[in-house]
Amino acid sequence: MADFTHLNKNGEALMVDVGEKAVTRRSARAFAKLVMEEETLRKLLASELKKGDGLAAARIAGIMGAKHTSDLIPLCHNIPIDSVEISFDNNGKNELYITSVAKCSYKTGIEMEALTAVSVAALTVYDMCKAIDRKMEIREIRLLEKTGGKSDFKND
Repeated sequence: MADFTHLNKNGEALMVDVGEKAVTRRSARAFAKLVMEEETLRKLLASELKKGDGLAAARIAGIMGAKHTSDLIPLCHNIPIDSVEISFDNNGKNELYITSVAKCSYKTGIEMEALTAVSVAALTVYDMCKAIDRKMEIREIRLLEKTGGKSDFKND
């Protein structure tokens, strides 16, 4: 059985003590995919939504989401975030790809912040487009890469 770092010897939840860990430069990259009607994607990319610029709103929402991760995820440390970037791409048809890159210099990783950033950005795109596309789907949210700390990870 794996050791769970967020449980004490009695199986009760606890916040991991990172007090003795060294501060290192850390980064994480996460991804989300939305599938929508081609016309919805066209309007989103052309800033023709009735609610306004959906990508600008999603970018700001994703950054804000990263900054509030510890308020949303129990036992997640409130870490000093150095930067969060949100980018958008598409397949030229009906898929929008959202990528976040989050960085910090701290004692614990920034994966949850990167994942929260793409999640909140995807939900914001959904909210901005739902009036014209009720079949829109958020299909993927995953960690692509993390660096720093004792173990790096890459999953492209």
